[in-house]
Amino acid sequence: MAETLQKFLIEKGYTKIKLHLTKTNHFEIKASINGKKGLFILDTGASNSCVGFEGIETFQLNAEDSLIKAAGAGAVNMETKTSQKNKVKIGKWKNNKVVLVLFNLTHVNMALTEHKSKPVDGIIGADILKKGKAIIDYEKKYLYLKL
Repeated sequence: MAETLQKFLIEKGYTKIKLHLTKTNHFEIKASINGKKGLFILDTGASNSCVGFEGIETFQLNAEDSLIKAAGAGAVNMETKTSQKNKVKIGKWKNNKVVLVLFNLTHVNMALTEHKSKPVDGIIGADILKKGKAIIDYEKKYLYLKL
C-alpha cells in the first residue's frame, strides 16, 4: 500500500524529488536556475518563487525594477526586483518561462543560520508548484511534479 501513491504518480507522468526537512521544520529542495544549482526552501504559502539579490550574478538573472513590495518571515514592505523568462529545473521537471521575484533574503538566512540550518539561495513558491501540478508527500518527504 505504501508505494501506491508513488507508483500511481510515476505512471501519471510525475517525477519524484527528495525533500530534506531542516531543523527549522522547512523543506529544503535543490533546484537549478539558468543552469546554476542552488538550495531553496519549499514554501507553499509564498505566492511567488524568489531569489536573494546576491543570486543575481550567480543565476545570471536579468533584474528589472518592480513595484511589488515583499513581506514575509517578520519583514514587510521590502524592495523587490523581478526577473523574467528564467529556466528552472527541479529534478527532471523544467520550465523555461519562470518569473522570479528578487529581494533581500538576509533576514531569512539569519533566521536559518541561528537555528543551525544552511542559508538558502531562495524560495520555491506556489507559482512553480502550480505550474508543476505539485503533490507533496509530507510523510515520505517527496515532491512530485508533472513532466
